[in-house]
Amino acid sequence: MLDAIDGVRLAERPYELAPSRRDDLEARGLLTPLGSADWSELERAAHRTRKSFLLDGPALHIFVVTLRCDHSCQYCQVSRAALTAQGFDMSLTDAEAALDRVFESPSPTLTIEFQGGEPALRFDLVRHIVESAVRRNAEAGRTLRFSMVSTLHHLGSDELAFCREHGIHLSTSIDGPAQLHDAQRPNPTRDAHARTLEGLARAREVLGGDGVVALPTVTRAALADPIGLVEHYRALGFRSIFLRPVSPYGFARKTKRVHGYDMDAFVGFYVRALDHILNLNAQGEPFEEIYAGILLRHILTPFHSGYVDLRSPAGAGLGVLVYNYDGQVYPSDEARMVAETGDRRLALGDVQTSLDELLDSPAMAWLRQGAVAEELPGCDRCAFVPFCGADPVYHGAIHGDPVGDRATSEFCAKHMGLFRHLFRSIADGDPTTLRTFTAWALGKSRTDIAEPGYVER
Repeated sequence: MLDAIDGVRLAERPYELAPSRRDDLEARGLLTPLGSADWSELERAAHRTRKSFLLDGPALHIFVVTLRCDHSCQYCQVSRAALTAQGFDMSLTDAEAALDRVFESPSPTLTIEFQGGEPALRFDLVRHIVESAVRRNAEAGRTLRFSMVSTLHHLGSDELAFCREHGIHLSTSIDGPAQLHDAQRPNPTRDAHARTLEGLARAREVLGGDGVVALPTVTRAALADPIGLVEHYRALGFRSIFLRPVSPYGFARKTKRVHGYDMDAFVGFYVRALDHILNLNAQGEPFEEIYAGILLRHILTPFHSGYVDLRSPAGAGLGVLVYNYDGQVYPSDEARMVAETGDRRLALGDVQTSLDELLDSPAMAWLRQGAVAEELPGCDRCAFVPFCGADPVYHGAIHGDPVGDRATSEFCAKHMGLFRHLFRSIADGDPTTLRTFTAWALGKSRTDIAEPGYVER
């Protein structure tokens, strides 16, 4: 931590800081010369570390194995297909071609994630893709990981045993207590919440407590009770929560007037929820807000979190690819959602096209115009840009061009609000809060973190 004297020096006369203090601030990205030509070797090393993801290529590969689903979520971003609908499942030919693209990526770590619709409705295809990927990887020698986004309703003992055998990590959605969840995520029998909890119990029994995570979508109806939402997750035995606003993409735009809100309202909700979570930690209960952990890793360390939505250059295409059920390839899941409404500007090509050609497509050339946050109007002079990222998919979809307008950008409003609160909390210097923040940033337990304090220089 900086004491008051060094705080003034940093703001007004950084040349008066002791060399060891300067090195420390440079390593944390808090002291940067005006031009990269003037960077010290330490600053260059920190910058290389923070941008090291650029050398890897796409590491996250999302397979949309079916668009069929038995839910009719009120804020759904993609038009679903009925359970009995035909022509909405990925073919084996396209699945194998998509795997060709996966292993063309130079990334040493490859994550294959299954989405839908409800991917468990085509678990036979999930099984085929996993087994084929494992066979291919025997020669490729990558670190191979699998995950699935599911309601958990259609996963029985056989499917869960396969998930355990191959380390398939499960993620589901729980929007809050039954009344809220069932209203927002209705299924035909109107018992979505109860069935999700039944699926959660089955999955935990087979995969263990850490084998399944859940996250809510915060709609307007949830804004009034941030503490209640956190408490619901605690009651369900979760040790973390990922607070995310309603998506503005795809078909969700049609219901925004019902479920959406001004981003300032979300930031206010988030601050109240985070304060409650920090109080839990202060009382000795480890509980994490995942997105705060991502932002704090960027703030407090020279390392990037890997989160593709907070990269510069942007992660769309460069960090993630989506293989849709119809064989089309997109640079992000959000781009797929936009395309489902008829806007095809973000389609890269089909799965039969090589990775090099997909990444050299007109859609990627268009996105590159807004992909580097450090060069975007408004971002180029923003104090938070070293810790933030660019989102040309959002700005292309909402503003009509990938550069976008910072004054009306919900992406910017959200992140500036969150960064301001986190930096204010850091500046307050409460040792308990700083200990929690450091643990989240480093991915460690609070018991492993020494109580912070002033360091004499």
